[in-house]
Amino acid sequence: MKDYLVADPWQVIEEDFNPHVQRISESVFSLGNGRFGQRGNFEETYSGDSLKGNYFAGIYYPDKTRVGWWKIGYPEYFAKVLNAVEWSRVDIRIGATTLDLHKQQPSSFRRVLDMRNGLLQRSFSVEIEGHAFDITCERFCSMDNKDLGVLRIILDSATYSGPIEINSFINWDVLNEDANWDEQFWIPRDAEAGDDYARAMAETKKTAFVVASAMTWEVAGAHQVSSRAEHRELYSTNVITLSMEAGKAVTFTKYAGHQSTLYQEESRLFDGALTVARNAREQGYATLREAHAQAWHAWWDDADITIDGDVKAQQGIRFNIFHLLQTYTGDDPRLNIGPKGFTGEKYGGSTYWDTEAYCVPFYLGSFEPAIARQLLVYRYRHLDKAIENAQKLGFTDGAALYPMVTMNGEECHNEWEITFEEIHRNGAIAYAIYDYIRYTGDDAYLLEGGLEVLIAIARFWAQRVNWSVPRSKYVILGVTGPNEYENNVDNNWYTNYLARWCMQYATEMIAHARTLDAAATEAVLEKTTFSPSETERWQEICDDLFLPEDPHNHIILQQANYLEKEQLTVDDIPEDQRPINQNWSWDRILRSCFIKQADVLQGLFMFEERFDRATVLRNFRFYEPRTVHESSLSPCVHSILAAHLGLEDKAYEMYLRTARLDLEDVNNDTDDGLHITSMAGTWMAIVKGFGGVSVIDHQLHLNPLLPQAWQGIGFHLRFRDNQLHCQITRDTVRINNTSGPEIALIVTGRPVTVRAGEHCVVPFVESSISSS
Repeated sequence: MKDYLVADPWQVIEEDFNPHVQRISESVFSLGNGRFGQRGNFEETYSGDSLKGNYFAGIYYPDKTRVGWWKIGYPEYFAKVLNAVEWSRVDIRIGATTLDLHKQQPSSFRRVLDMRNGLLQRSFSVEIEGHAFDITCERFCSMDNKDLGVLRIILDSATYSGPIEINSFINWDVLNEDANWDEQFWIPRDAEAGDDYARAMAETKKTAFVVASAMTWEVAGAHQVSSRAEHRELYSTNVITLSMEAGKAVTFTKYAGHQSTLYQEESRLFDGALTVARNAREQGYATLREAHAQAWHAWWDDADITIDGDVKAQQGIRFNIFHLLQTYTGDDPRLNIGPKGFTGEKYGGSTYWDTEAYCVPFYLGSFEPAIARQLLVYRYRHLDKAIENAQKLGFTDGAALYPMVTMNGEECHNEWEITFEEIHRNGAIAYAIYDYIRYTGDDAYLLEGGLEVLIAIARFWAQRVNWSVPRSKYVILGVTGPNEYENNVDNNWYTNYLARWCMQYATEMIAHARTLDAAATEAVLEKTTFSPSETERWQEICDDLFLPEDPHNHIILQQANYLEKEQLTVDDIPEDQRPINQNWSWDRILRSCFIKQADVLQGLFMFEERFDRATVLRNFRFYEPRTVHESSLSPCVHSILAAHLGLEDKAYEMYLRTARLDLEDVNNDTDDGLHITSMAGTWMAIVKGFGGVSVIDHQLHLNPLLPQAWQGIGFHLRFRDNQLHCQITRDTVRINNTSGPEIALIVTGRPVTVRAGEHCVVPFVESSISSS
């Protein structure tokens, strides 16, 4: 754990330059606007250790995975997120010296991520050629204009008078750090520069995405300003020379426009990008900055969470929400939420089951339903590909297996134990439809794609089971559950339970859809060639599907043979061997009892209303001590369950772990990017955990737990047609019905009704369950 960032409610602050954590800081200080983003690299030259990264959502390269031991059904490629154009670099030479903080030690340094306004700011003092310079930088990826990036650099010196050269460029000559043999993934298309602009356009190999970027600039406070234009393949620049006067600050502003074939015709890109940049310059920095900040304020009005009395906890939740909104804003159904977002190359930037299991609840609870609906539409658009994926593995008759990792619906994960075995991802897709409908009441979605997806998923499960003669039960063999430290196991409880639920839910929704629109339902069933005998088969399987349990300890078994492992707890692992994924062989991990993340507990979290409290508590106390939490998705689930069980200390410990996972580099892996999808779990830890929000029998419930370290929490919550604001203090729970009709809900066990525009206040009595 690295605790070098200053705690602040609305800012992330780094004081003093720390080269040894530069890559971590580059991840933490990343920017994005849902369409493009970048790591927090310095604007100027930096020759020290750094992971340069600029990325465009939805643009990727299909890197071949074929090997000599090829397996039938194996993915054809691994989708790489591509390092893209360097648009914010501005190399600065003062006299004969290039500004480079790897070579010049700053006497002061401060870097700030202003989350309220979406700004990255940096200020430092440095001596160059015997003169002290104060330099400030600020930049943003506009949330008001998704094609625009802007930066400003101010150079000030009380004693220096002389020449300064600023090389402001657009550079497509970039590489991925994870590229094999330093491959170049961009093909040059065009490059050009004039007196006050530079632009370049490139195309991805294989996938043929074309992206154009252009920049214009302006200088204030200098004299004898001139520029020369240069360009070559993949690169264009203006080299600006000026004369600086002692005591008079020079301000350089760069406006960068981006256009791609995801949104524009190719013939319009080159001019379009330059038009974006030039229009921005006409509006001016102050106007653009204010519009960007106002766009952020609008997002925060719906999504902000307040925590009174704990600055680190407050900073953590806002940091997580901030990066989620930088990654995905829901305005394009072709896009999704990569686990690293715009902060790194790892995982390919593709879609995982994390979206449905963790991110959908955040967008459902925070914003208009249309945003979460886009994530469901994304999967519906990939249904045909999911059916093809299943066919490659031998499944038939419209059975669908959604990919573990994808950019366009095709499976592109290159580890067999994940690709072939982590099939519980199908269940998360179905669960997201269930979650969406119960939160929004929009059951019309069933007939607009949802029912087709549910039927295809149920068909997969019905074919994936087989009858076990020794058990006289249906079983599911050879899987990897959510705990990826167990591969090729039989009868993973979570997978089996979810499979059964999917078939039951699909059956229920077919019947429900008929009550909504019988004719439209029949059209869907005809389109999917559905037969009533299928639901009979599903029910037969559900009635006899094996769910492993231990009758002696009365616990659910992660898989049938879990207790055959040597039963240790995390306390038995020496500290110098943690995290085990960085110190143990895979063989040793697989044979151990240690759990990467919630597995049985993941199922209990998702279906908690189906289990009594004693069952949840018993399983929590058994499995949590065996969990190493080396998945970013782990601590949030444990925090939520602990809060529901009244285990305040554990709930708070796990909350801080999930909220500050990247801020403190808890798992020693923040350097290659942030854990974006697990950040939505931090939101759930507050709202569903400490807020105690749940939906039971179509009614909203709040049953909160307030940690001793906090004086209160406040959060916004969308439910059906209502927007609520919930404020929980030591004494009361206050519900404001800020938008929507009268609503009936259950608060701390009491039924209350809140009329439109009004509020209710309910006395708050904390849970009496022991935290031992």
